[in-house]
Amino acid sequence: MRSESKTEYWSPYLAGTAIGLTLLAAIVILGSGLGASGAIARMTAAAFHAIAPQAAESHAYFKTYFSEGRSPLQDWMLYQFAGVFLGGLIGALTAKRWRPGVEQGAAASRRQRLLLAFAGGTLTGVAARLARGCTSGQALTGGAMLSLGSWAFMLSVFTGGYLAAWFVRRQWS
Repeated sequence: MRSESKTEYWSPYLAGTAIGLTLLAAIVILGSGLGASGAIARMTAAAFHAIAPQAAESHAYFKTYFSEGRSPLQDWMLYQFAGVFLGGLIGALTAKRWRPGVEQGAAASRRQRLLLAFAGGTLTGVAARLARGCTSGQALTGGAMLSLGSWAFMLSVFTGGYLAAWFVRRQWS
């Protein structure tokens, strides 16, 4: 039997209340909800534009980021994205829970774990753009606004995760 140290986590009630108040503030102040995939899409559009400006401005998907004549980097989502990253880093450092490494099960090699993480992240990113929002945007913002599509999306995410767990759980045994 493996001995584990007791880890202190936030109360889920306190964390949920904090997320709810953050969402409420975003809607009241910015007129928009929370999400992360839009920031990544904007950074990708800006990188594409830096490499091939005409191709980016005429691309069927990316041209929408240049239609107003502004840089896609001039958007509040990038500040939110940076704040989430910095907040997570500060939280991990102050709780003394940050350590470099690759989390993996006994049956998975480091290479296999990194390839699966990259494939899952890529699939999730593409799906987030197709769904017009990531899980945080769909679940938090859409769910709070009682959007039927967002509720159907989240039920599908949980169902898909539960069904996929059967295939990958042996990697963590």
